[in-house]
Amino acid sequence: MTATTVARRVRAFAAAWLLVILAAGSAFAAGKETPFSFEMVVAKARALAQEPYASESDPLPEFFRNLDYSGFGEIRFNDENMLWRKEKGPFAVAFFHRGYLFTKKVTINTVEKGAAKEVPFSENYFNYQKSAYPHGKLPKDLGFGGFVLFHPYEQGGEYRECMVFLGASYFRVKGRDMEYGLSARGLAIDTVLPSGEEFPYFREFWIVKPEKDAESITVYALMNSPSVSGAYRFDLTPGETPVVDVQSRVFARADIKKVGVAPLTSMYWYGENTGRFPKEVRFIDDFRPEVHDSDTLLMHTGAGEWLLRPLMNPKSILVNTFTDENPRGFGLLQRDTNVWNYQDIEAVYHLRPSAWVEPKGDWGPGRVELVQIPTDAEIYDNIVSYWTPQQEVRAGDALSFDYRLTYFHGSLQDVPPAGYVQATHQMRGGMCGSEPCRDAVPGTRLFVVDFAGGELPDLPANAPVEAVISLSEGSIAKLITVKNRFMDGWRVYFEVAPPEGEPRPIEMRAYLKRGDDILTETWSYAWMRD
Repeated sequence: MTATTVARRVRAFAAAWLLVILAAGSAFAAGKETPFSFEMVVAKARALAQEPYASESDPLPEFFRNLDYSGFGEIRFNDENMLWRKEKGPFAVAFFHRGYLFTKKVTINTVEKGAAKEVPFSENYFNYQKSAYPHGKLPKDLGFGGFVLFHPYEQGGEYRECMVFLGASYFRVKGRDMEYGLSARGLAIDTVLPSGEEFPYFREFWIVKPEKDAESITVYALMNSPSVSGAYRFDLTPGETPVVDVQSRVFARADIKKVGVAPLTSMYWYGENTGRFPKEVRFIDDFRPEVHDSDTLLMHTGAGEWLLRPLMNPKSILVNTFTDENPRGFGLLQRDTNVWNYQDIEAVYHLRPSAWVEPKGDWGPGRVELVQIPTDAEIYDNIVSYWTPQQEVRAGDALSFDYRLTYFHGSLQDVPPAGYVQATHQMRGGMCGSEPCRDAVPGTRLFVVDFAGGELPDLPANAPVEAVISLSEGSIAKLITVKNRFMDGWRVYFEVAPPEGEPRPIEMRAYLKRGDDILTETWSYAWMRD
């Protein structure tokens, strides 16, 4: 499966769930109760890894396999029948039908008082509307495509979506005043390698019924794929800043070239650093100034440095690696939350959440990897980021990575604690208005970086603020650092003169300091020269 196909799959889901509210009925009596614990899921995953992988092609009527986007959207269920809704508990659950792009069978169980019971499929749960589906002929063990968690957010409030699992090992989370945006995954395997990417999937879930006054809900999952099996635990605490604590126990049944831990997937079509009409990218005829779910990769290294990489839509696949040891955090952020910078009152990109991965314990040596794939539309996810451990994964190995996922809108306290990059712009260098300057250096590129926050607003215009810039090659042709009074920050203008010879990407880094005091995070960018 190509990266573009998978991106299409995830993006299509983002719209599909808006049309499809699928919920479970109340007929659970047929399920048989069995003792349950996370250790049992771990044992099940460990045993599964000892067996040869068998492609799981559970029967699904051809009608559902051939559903298109619209047809899948017609399958609905009355939300009043959601699991636990009638009890007015702190959470409710709705289920997705199988079909369209989500054909794999997912078994879903509930857990109550330490005992698990499978939720049996019934076509009576769903309203197929005008669909000419094979009525009365669906197998009783059809299973589901995924599920959605709902939460009222306030006492007596209406249930609203807060987390959804649908497709492979993808899941999405949003806060009270957010819209769904980027996705997380359980695991990424061999992303953008020539051999092709492998997508493990959650084949079975256990949802623990919360107590009446519970502020969080726990979901367990069993993962499977040709290379791995795994046991996962997700503890979701919803709210304005949702938190998901993740425990993962993964077992390799085959050698793996590259493992991506805590992967995040998003979309970046164009933005302020490219403009709508960048000759070096492509012409985009759109009234919206920016279109993206995320605009930034942010890292907090094991050494304590805050490193920021603005996202882009490259002309060819671009893979950047950031070597580190025991990272303190990384994430894909939607820093720009001003609606007027998007001008989109339907997709509301300004309400898309940021996601921050905070490792628990030491993850050892490895790298944060950022993959950026060319896209010509906003319906495709083209951004992927994850942690790759340095140690190779061999058949029989057991991996354990625990972490916290925090979702937030705008800024999160202490991420980062100092000044930050607010905007990145670029254009042809050596220009004075529409004409080249007399002292212009041929072939230069002008970069304009705005820094804000931290101590910057309180510093006077004559403060000795210095921009520290480093390049992988080439030289600085011009450098100006000034107070930006319109945003209570500082702006850095600098022109980069490339070296002679074959064009290569130029990696750049910049930050502000005053004397020995570092004032901001480090801006990191790649100039993709023709």
